[in-house]
Amino acid sequence: MRLLKDAVSKSAHGEDLGLSSMVRGILADVNDRGEEAVRELSEKFDGWSPESFRLSDEQIGEIIAGVDPRTIDDIKWAQSQIRNFAEIQRASMTDVEVETLPGVILGHRHLPVENVGCYVPGGKFPMVASAHMSVLTAKVAGCARVIACTPPINGEVPAETVTAMALAGADEIYLLGGIQALAAMAYGAGMAPVDMIVGPGNAYVAEAKRQLYGRVGIDLLAGPTETLIIADDTVDAEMCATDLLGQAEHGPTSPAILLTTSEELARATIVEVDRQLERLRTSDTAGPAWRDHGRVIVCDDNAEMLQVADQIASEHVQVMTNDDQFFAENMRNYGALFLGPRTNVAYGDKAIGTNHTLPTQGAARYTGGLWVGKFLKTCTYQRVESDSASALVGEYCSRLCAIENFDGHKAQADIRVERYGASA
Repeated sequence: MRLLKDAVSKSAHGEDLGLSSMVRGILADVNDRGEEAVRELSEKFDGWSPESFRLSDEQIGEIIAGVDPRTIDDIKWAQSQIRNFAEIQRASMTDVEVETLPGVILGHRHLPVENVGCYVPGGKFPMVASAHMSVLTAKVAGCARVIACTPPINGEVPAETVTAMALAGADEIYLLGGIQALAAMAYGAGMAPVDMIVGPGNAYVAEAKRQLYGRVGIDLLAGPTETLIIADDTVDAEMCATDLLGQAEHGPTSPAILLTTSEELARATIVEVDRQLERLRTSDTAGPAWRDHGRVIVCDDNAEMLQVADQIASEHVQVMTNDDQFFAENMRNYGALFLGPRTNVAYGDKAIGTNHTLPTQGAARYTGGLWVGKFLKTCTYQRVESDSASALVGEYCSRLCAIENFDGHKAQADIRVERYGASA
């Protein structure tokens, strides 16, 4: 393995104590003072303090009416792809009931979370697609109440984002952003509280989710967007550079890595990235990301690329090689795979049907991304239908409880052995 370009800065995995302390203070303030604190924070950070943060049905209708019909059609098309795949995923999760011993029935049910809060980021890059990925997927899962929050952008309503939220099926829509939005959803400040909060955001939003976990459920903790390209001489530098910068533009701390068996491709891609940055309108973010966090690694063969890729455990992995199926069958640590030059990460981010809220900072080693199953609780049940079955299990249970010195547990088993064993 040869490193032709290394990252100047490494992505931080440790806790930022200053940020953590600030978030903790804001959460405590909202918990103590409720909607009053939310309003003050929204005014402070976003210059936004409307009569009501929640949009009425009439307001939502007016907002949608002002959106270009072609944009509405495009949003609907993307949502139809995402809904279709989410429905297929939901259908794959079946309830189970089985008789494991004569008279012993065990089972599980997949039960949707009742109240879900979806955060959709705004700012320089309003993440319209995050409305599809969170709100729509939660509705497919069967969640009874799905609310959505997004910040105003420079004091204006993000019309396309609100449209996407409404078309995805949001039951309530709030123009509210940042830490205060997550706190409001979790604590029920100005709205009924939720049971779970999902969606991407900046470092402050991620830290708020981390601190609120336990009070509410979360999907995952998402850091800066990451992309890894696994390529060889079957593709060219222009395509590799385009795909690297297409994700580096998310932010100045977004890692973009090229892993290749071709040193010629590696060197050509470095040159091509610099060329494309001269004309890329988002070069102010993509440029620093590539400069400080970009890497180019040359490996001897596909097996070594596989090993390195699994060590990196990137959020997005674009594979363009002479044997894409080798990586599809053998990779273990990734958020989402994009196989072959005809697909790319932007397809997954916006429209193709899979979810774009994915694990970062090595979390792909132990979790996948947001999907319909994240909104479901797999809950078990058991039923003993015969005296003999209860007595049989009770005899084993009694002895096992005695090993652990749990007399109360043992008594639960013993009373059933006594009552049902005699008639067995």
